Amino acid sequence: MAFSKGFALLSFVFILHLAGIYLFTSGFLLTRLSLPDFTQCPDETCMLAPTHKRAILIVIDALRFDFVSPAPPIPASPFHHNILTLPRELTAANPRNSFLFNAYSDPPTATLQRIKALTTGSLPTFVDIGNNFGGSSIAEDSIMEQLNLAGKRAAFMGDDTWMSVFPDSFQRNMSFPYDSFNVEDLHTVDEGVIRHLFPLLEDAAQPFDFLVGHFLGVDHVGHRVGPDHPSMKDKLQQMNTILKRVVDLLDRDTLLVVLGDHGMDRSGDHGGDGTLETSSAMWIYSKGPELSIDPFSIPSGLLQYSTFPKAPTSHRSIQQIDIVPSLSLLLGLPIPFNNLGTVIPELFWRDRQGAGLANALRINVAQIKGYLDAYRASSSGGELDDAWQSLASAWTATQASTLTVEQNLIVMSNYTRVALAACRSIWAQFNAFLMGVGLALLGIGVIATWATYSGLSLAGDNWDELLSEKLQNYVRGAAVGSVVGLVAYMGLGSFLPGMDALDCILFSAPFVACIVMIASSPLSISLTSIPVPLILHALAFFSNSFTFWEDRLVPFLIMTSITPSVLKGFTAPSSRLRWRILGFSALFAVCVRAMSMSTVCREEQQPYCHVTFYASSSLPSPPLPVLYLAVPTALVLPWVLRRFLKISRSHVGLAKMFLPWILMPTLVAGAGYWLLEWADSAGVLGGEWTPILRLARTWLVRSLFFFILVAGGSLWWTIPLCLDIEAPPAQLGEKRQVTVVGYANAFGSSYLLFWGIFLAMVYATTQLTGQLVLALMAVALVAHLEVVDSIRDVRLLEHLVASKPSALLNPTKAGRSPPIRFGDIVPVALLGLHAFYGTGHQSTISSIQWKSAFMLTSTMNFAVSAFTVTLNSIGALLLVGLAVPLLALWNRSPLPVAPPTPEKPVDKVRADTQIQGESILAGLGAMIYFATLLLGTAVSAAILRRHLMVWKVFAPRFMLAVAELVIVDVGVLIGFGAGVQRVGKRVAHLFRGVAFQLA
Repeated sequence: MAFSKGFALLSFVFILHLAGIYLFTSGFLLTRLSLPDFTQCPDETCMLAPTHKRAILIVIDALRFDFVSPAPPIPASPFHHNILTLPRELTAANPRNSFLFNAYSDPPTATLQRIKALTTGSLPTFVDIGNNFGGSSIAEDSIMEQLNLAGKRAAFMGDDTWMSVFPDSFQRNMSFPYDSFNVEDLHTVDEGVIRHLFPLLEDAAQPFDFLVGHFLGVDHVGHRVGPDHPSMKDKLQQMNTILKRVVDLLDRDTLLVVLGDHGMDRSGDHGGDGTLETSSAMWIYSKGPELSIDPFSIPSGLLQYSTFPKAPTSHRSIQQIDIVPSLSLLLGLPIPFNNLGTVIPELFWRDRQGAGLANALRINVAQIKGYLDAYRASSSGGELDDAWQSLASAWTATQASTLTVEQNLIVMSNYTRVALAACRSIWAQFNAFLMGVGLALLGIGVIATWATYSGLSLAGDNWDELLSEKLQNYVRGAAVGSVVGLVAYMGLGSFLPGMDALDCILFSAPFVACIVMIASSPLSISLTSIPVPLILHALAFFSNSFTFWEDRLVPFLIMTSITPSVLKGFTAPSSRLRWRILGFSALFAVCVRAMSMSTVCREEQQPYCHVTFYASSSLPSPPLPVLYLAVPTALVLPWVLRRFLKISRSHVGLAKMFLPWILMPTLVAGAGYWLLEWADSAGVLGGEWTPILRLARTWLVRSLFFFILVAGGSLWWTIPLCLDIEAPPAQLGEKRQVTVVGYANAFGSSYLLFWGIFLAMVYATTQLTGQLVLALMAVALVAHLEVVDSIRDVRLLEHLVASKPSALLNPTKAGRSPPIRFGDIVPVALLGLHAFYGTGHQSTISSIQWKSAFMLTSTMNFAVSAFTVTLNSIGALLLVGLAVPLLALWNRSPLPVAPPTPEKPVDKVRADTQIQGESILAGLGAMIYFATLLLGTAVSAAILRRHLMVWKVFAPRFMLAVAELVIVDVGVLIGFGAGVQRVGKRVAHLFRGVAFQLA
């Protein structure tokens, strides 16, 4: 009964967290409204005479601006002289026919969002990146829709994302999509584009009016080996050769646009808003009609310049979405209805008076004004209230009749930029009411969980009764809250912006339940029990600097959290306990310090951060020492865990088989997978070995998962206990005595092996440097468990000394060690966060290690890839949730609840009472820690939502806190529901009815 009630209580806390997260994110992460209108132009006043009959759009995925930058070259990498030379050459030779721009790609810089922007001219929102792996067709107006309305024929080859968003826009016989998510394949997509691109260009009939060729090789090289790997040189040279051939085949009626949908950071990744990620190249070339008669005479007020990092000079820059209105008008099409881009002046400067540009801007301004008016009249029109006055003023300025030609051009261009800035701002709007409701629920949830924790910590032998009482209170409160929420919605629904009946119930049911829990539980807070590291950690999120450097803050907090234990070690009553506490604390500290040696750097940490997780900041391969240490670490870690178990003689039973024959081979296989991946990426054996290495490591990791889950899991479930029996022959006339070896750690040893199953899975999905960090984490964890056990012994001795002599004669009270404290849980929670950063992650989108998505399959499988990426990203925090029950189980023996008597034989052991109760305490403590961190990040994101860094710093850290809390909660539920239950039942069954005396 205690188990089921404990699991229910933990589940209710989990549901409380989910409700708070849902309500807050519903107000914080809003998406923009897509208008279904389409631009219609029956009188042709909203289009220009076409300059070209057709266009070719070549997308070189992740083509950063410095890969095609004008001379002098930007010395950004040792391979940087290998850039696309053709755009530079033709821009210098044909300044009226060729233009090269640094195009700003709005974040999130993911391919799906950039394709939408490149075809609609609209802006994504932060939360849109979640759609990158499951895009649906675009419902709003786009250049593809305008081509269809005009009866134009469109061809496509390359990244199949285009077919997801435009399933009916391309001619069936000219559509050649290829899988876009196999980042390990550097050539298949590019070769497919080449195979179908040139036959269409060489066809004299010119069967297309618009052609899209989307190359992926540059992007895949960046993800796989980084932008400074020699493979990037080869890929850029291939792209340069292709472009030369395209230019050679280009006729005078075809416009060529070559661009990168986004850039890439120093490690080859993208998704965020770093300068390298948002700086994409765009090259526009016309072999026939001049695009500009004299681009140097364009009024300077219409042109913007930016300086690329490490570039000696500034370069012409545009917004990437500016290509949408420009390309539409050049092809004689209307501008898509939702467009917010501005026509590129160089492409319409066809006379020195600027009449061509004025006509283009006039159409552009009218289109944006129509869009804003329609948005204003929509259900989301209130979002424009704050910006409407400035928009109206900018519009009025465009209607003045006394302006010179140059002034007219500038005010029209200014209107489009004001509109763009306003829309960028409104799509960062928030529902403050929903955010407040979510914060209220998260806040009271932390207080209620702490009250529950405090009440249960005083339970003594009354765990079952207390759990029953708290569950009844929770259920009654939730039932009353549900009714209150429904009634409130029926009476006040119109005054609750953004909330429906379900939202009201999701808020009121857990809120009232929390109030009941607080009212019925003592809030035990003393100066010694105040979790100072947790408070400091939560408050740090109000500073962007502390958030930038959280990976360096966490080790400091860990050392602070173990200080009380170290001080207790100096005053322990026996030399053995002093040496144990101080020795294991020192080992814990050494492991933490060694974990700190593994770092990745976020953009804001430069130039004060040095990457050690990879060989360099731009070469995402393991450092050389890691290659040598990977296999030895996998071999040694199970042996180290066995040595820890040997302290309590619990290295017997299942441990003798599991550690050397289950865990060790699995860890070695996990290291072997990444060594093979490194050999493949580095080309150690040559390109001809790539298919063999791919097949070998795929089946190696598949076998690994099958072995640890099926063989290891089945073995543990069948015989989970690490116990052995020693029964020497009885002497004549004496009773035979049986010694149970491993009895002192019967619970903890078995649960550690259960934890090892999940450690092996996370270990396998973690890159080589991260595997060393996880090994150090495991050693630090068991060292901390020994410290906690020794501190318990000190507290027990102090209690016995202070007790009456009669207490020593009561084996029940004398044998019961003190319960765990919240301070015991804090180092474990922080250790998980430390491992998260040490395994090569940051609270940034670009730090996601996409290589892990292709472990079990060579192509993207959403379910399987999501599983391995999740384990890779936040697996260390899953291990924390699973590990906290060890604080209650470690070195706890199954003592009887009451001394055995002939009238009442022992039929119940502590597995049913204190052990399970303290496991619940440990789980609640971990939930409290990460719920408090989530509350801190949510409050900071809410207060600082107008901060310039909100989408760069505070929102990503909030989303990471959400993932942290959810995965820790899941780990606690799995650990208690499967691990603690199984161990407790097996121990209880083994010792049921066995009469023994306390030594």
